[in-house]
Amino acid sequence: MMLKQHLIFILYSLCASVFKGSQGQFPITQNVTVVEGGTANMTCRVDYNDNTSLQWSNPAQQTLFFGDKKALRDHRIELVRATSQELTIRINDVSLSDEGQYTCSLFTMPVKTTKAFLTVLGVPSRPEITGFTKPAMEGDEITLTCITSGSKPAANIRWFRNDKEVQGATEVNATGKSFTVRSSLLFQVDKRDDGVAYTCSVEHVSLYKPYLTTEVLEVHYAPQLEITHSLIIPQEGQYFKLECVSIGNPIPEPVLWSKDGGELPDIERMIVEGRELTITTLNKTDNGTYRCEASNHVGTSFAEYILFVYDPNALGQRGPDHALIGGVVAVVVFITLCLIIVLGRYLARHKGTYLTHEAKGAEDAPDADTAIINAEGNHVHAEEKKEYFI
Repeated sequence: MMLKQHLIFILYSLCASVFKGSQGQFPITQNVTVVEGGTANMTCRVDYNDNTSLQWSNPAQQTLFFGDKKALRDHRIELVRATSQELTIRINDVSLSDEGQYTCSLFTMPVKTTKAFLTVLGVPSRPEITGFTKPAMEGDEITLTCITSGSKPAANIRWFRNDKEVQGATEVNATGKSFTVRSSLLFQVDKRDDGVAYTCSVEHVSLYKPYLTTEVLEVHYAPQLEITHSLIIPQEGQYFKLECVSIGNPIPEPVLWSKDGGELPDIERMIVEGRELTITTLNKTDNGTYRCEASNHVGTSFAEYILFVYDPNALGQRGPDHALIGGVVAVVVFITLCLIIVLGRYLARHKGTYLTHEAKGAEDAPDADTAIINAEGNHVHAEEKKEYFI
């Protein structure tokens, strides 16, 4: 009897296992994400199968493969593996139109189905910057626009001025299943923008690293001039050089030198070489205002330098400076001595008063404070006595 029950239990377990394999289970699939133009592998598995067929269907419910039999004529779709427990297919050169919900079916009674979603990432195009025509003029208002298309989901655009991020205005438009993203920068240029690199960075989940494109600005602006000199204190007989340092775009050429509103004196000691004016041997006749002037197509600018030539042999040439410093030092010393004297007299006076008061009351007082109080009292009595004798 026990053996019979054991055999029945084994048969029941086998039947339940067969039923579970062919009737009770659902196919197992996974969602897949792939970049446009890439390859997607779609796998469907079952744990138990009694030779029941597996089938893959596309989002339009068209059968792609039934077991190892190809049903849809699409050269991009091919079979990878077909067994009683697995059906794997490959979709090559995936496009955005391939995105959607795919179905794996296990043909039992009833049919068991499981869904798998294929997500296709649209790769953004490399960005282009428009809106700038070289060169710009200082003060112009320009708009730089960066455009990228074909992204899915929409790409993110960031702007950088050299290495510092700046904010642009972004607009996103849908084009079919993908997006076109446009970002603009509006600003007024000045000379500080000359040579500055504005970079548009396109970031997207489908990209290993951002796409970058850069526009280097060229800004024309009027010259700015400054005169530098070779000596701090020019003296007669010395070699002296002035240089007209200029910035501007285009570079201002040539530099014109003048003295006291007129042309430079026609003397051999003055030599002009480009931006430099050299006086080989200074003398008093070289005193005056020297001016350099430069222009480009944007404007004209100038700078001036007043030259005074000192006589190194004259007595007291450097005297005024020394006299001034000596006078300041003398005043400081005098004020310091006065403060010391006043402070000393003040301390001495208060010390003497304390000792005097203490002495007057010291005879009958047990301590210094009582002595001072007694002294003050005695002083009052003394004055009273004085009035009495008068």
